[in-house]
Amino acid sequence: MTTPSFDLDAYFARINYQGSRDPSLELLHALTAAHTQSIPFENLDVLLGRPIDLSVDAVFDKLVVKRRGGYCFEQNGLFLHVLKTLGFVVAPLSARVRIQRPRDYLPPRTHVFLRVELDGKSWLTDVGVGGLSLTSAIQLDTHHEQQTPHEPRRIVREDGRLFHQARFGSEWNDVCEFTLEEMPLIDRELGNWYTSAHPQSSFKARLTVARAAPNGERLTILNKEFSTRKKDGRAETTAIHSRSQLLEILDTKFGIQLPNDVQLNVPGSPWE
Repeated sequence: MTTPSFDLDAYFARINYQGSRDPSLELLHALTAAHTQSIPFENLDVLLGRPIDLSVDAVFDKLVVKRRGGYCFEQNGLFLHVLKTLGFVVAPLSARVRIQRPRDYLPPRTHVFLRVELDGKSWLTDVGVGGLSLTSAIQLDTHHEQQTPHEPRRIVREDGRLFHQARFGSEWNDVCEFTLEEMPLIDRELGNWYTSAHPQSSFKARLTVARAAPNGERLTILNKEFSTRKKDGRAETTAIHSRSQLLEILDTKFGIQLPNDVQLNVPGSPWE
């Protein structure tokens, strides 16, 4: 079967966006919000043992036509192509994800996000970092806290490295670490292989699904738990007791439809 080629109109329909297409900061903010609220972050194919193809047509087919989600190399790969098609000056940057990881631990450089140049200023957007994906672009500014529709963000410089952080209450939490080094496709292919296939990849050991929601809320699945997190960081968590319950939550909360007989290994789940 032929893989559908990239279609900008279909992408806009997928994220429910109907506004201006002129490359501007307003459009960048709007697309970042619409994308993260419409296309979920998820690693289901990794747990299903399916290969992850980073070609534009394959990612478009999966995330837009088949209405699935994906992780950073797919999400930001698609968003990179969208922004370029619209006329933005944009580049992929490499990073190390540091969510819930101590500073003395060195994670692999297996994350990609985007730098956009607009009117002499640099902006960062990231629609592929799970439950902390941006819902508006943030400026490459190491001096000020920045508001987003969800959590406040900031970028701090320490020992020659930059850290993107999100604030819950009074506490700042690392999201990722980066140096502004670009990440060409060959490096993304290598990172994608590690993330999807290496036995020690965290995505081989846990189910992760996430989507931004209106009013600053975020919806997440981590293995056998479903959570709704408020803008201030408070979370309501529900245990997932069966495969059928998991499939229902994937469908109703994330728009992901999988067959009832899918052979999905969820680490630590009580029904395996």
